[in-house]
Amino acid sequence: MKKLAIIQSNYIPWKGYFDLIASVDEFILYDDMQFTKNDWRNRNKIRTPKGLEWMSIPVGQDIRRRIRDVTLPGSGWQEKHWRMIEANYRRAPYFREVAQILEPIYRKHVHTNLSAFNRALIEQICAYLSIDTRFSYSWDYRLEEGKTERLVSLCKQTDATEYVSGPAAQDYIDRRLFDDAGIKITWFEYGPYAAYKQQWSGPFEHATSVIDVLFNCGPSSLAYVHKDIATSSSRTS
Repeated sequence: MKKLAIIQSNYIPWKGYFDLIASVDEFILYDDMQFTKNDWRNRNKIRTPKGLEWMSIPVGQDIRRRIRDVTLPGSGWQEKHWRMIEANYRRAPYFREVAQILEPIYRKHVHTNLSAFNRALIEQICAYLSIDTRFSYSWDYRLEEGKTERLVSLCKQTDATEYVSGPAAQDYIDRRLFDDAGIKITWFEYGPYAAYKQQWSGPFEHATSVIDVLFNCGPSSLAYVHKDIATSSSRTS
């Protein structure tokens, strides 16, 4: 049995993204899809004294391009983002420990491609969380026409017997094609997740980048990335 998930790369994603990664054997970054403006591909939220604030990577206004083709403008934004992270998390219990793995990505390399930058951060965070899921890009495989046809084809090419997808995909996936291919679909549900002590006052916020968990929980972060109760619902073909 091999489980596969196929999702676009996100910028320092929230904990649910890593929960999904940890639930599968291979995770395909689906960055052949069209880039969407003001979406999770190039921005996310962190907790600050003023509440949740966006950190957005400047990528221009052109949406007529694939995610894999989005280029990044110099390195000034990298320094700005790291300073914002440092300003808001430097007093967190595990800031120094986690900064050792994240700061070099922001300060020692000039990144020119959004997809590659997102992948570098995602893989580094997975390594810290001891998540050993295999990563690949969608263009590592042959891509067929048709939304569901392409997903089924990727499952076949990776020898996956189960496709794990977020629940929103139920609106467009043709389940009959998975049935015909003998591939099981599992609709992954995010949460519920356990709360932990966050920086700054105010109600607990789940909708933050995973770095909020890392800086506050350190080595125990994985316990807060996995949902407390197994609520995934499955359908056997």
